[in-house]
Amino acid sequence: MVSRAVEAIRLRSDLQPRLAVVTGSGLADIAERVTDATTLSYQDIPGYPVSTVEGHPGELVLGHLGETPVVIARGRCHLYEGYSPVEVTFGVRMMRGLGAETLVVTNAAGGLAPEFRAGDVMVIADHLFFPGMAGSNPLVGPNDEAVGPRFPGMWNAYDPVLRVEAKQALGRARFAVHEGVYAMVTGPSFETPAEARALRVLGADAVGMSTAPEVVAARHMGMRVVGFSLITNRVRLEPPSLDGGLAADLHEEVMSVGLSAAGRLAQALEEICRAL
Repeated sequence: MVSRAVEAIRLRSDLQPRLAVVTGSGLADIAERVTDATTLSYQDIPGYPVSTVEGHPGELVLGHLGETPVVIARGRCHLYEGYSPVEVTFGVRMMRGLGAETLVVTNAAGGLAPEFRAGDVMVIADHLFFPGMAGSNPLVGPNDEAVGPRFPGMWNAYDPVLRVEAKQALGRARFAVHEGVYAMVTGPSFETPAEARALRVLGADAVGMSTAPEVVAARHMGMRVVGFSLITNRVRLEPPSLDGGLAADLHEEVMSVGLSAAGRLAQALEEICRAL
């Protein structure tokens, strides 16, 4: 199915991307900086799962960021939408099939570390892939040795050299930049205070509902990976008081912070592309 998707895209564009980018909630406008762009709806690509979540437009954009040929997935699908881990990673497999050698993953995440504030960015140094540890790993099932090894290592899953480049570029874009551990949970419910405290004890600095399966698939195929999380809200570690009122619409908050940061994130991403 991946080969069919690649063939369908080749009918519209012969671009050979070096870099693949996956955008998270509210961050899809990064693709607006692409020049000489060819845009395809996911619905027009055989086998490509379509996201049902606001903030994920569901388009593939091929073109250039600066001088770098790129392919950008404007939005992703998630396990909580009912997709399998294999379906969730279809886009990354396809972008590798188009020729991309490096993957940039972005997401919106809740901040667990006490110093994190909404609008900060965390460059991902490592992850806790809870669904994968519980059996929802995209590599479960028969392995194609032509694609990658049966037991790929995940140490240095996030390339240390690219992390340095990312931190420098994000700093120049005037973000407060951190480095830390991203925890992936399935969702779609947000974490209870007890769950948030447990994640913090286990070493997580930020939490979200995506990214880790894509990174596992990319590393399985030998791609270099750099990732960053836009911190859109502080995760509550303590229960609200009796007069704390109703819970906020956290997804709306996620979208709002993402949209407000999109321009500067696009600038930083373009700089990262030049560095690559």
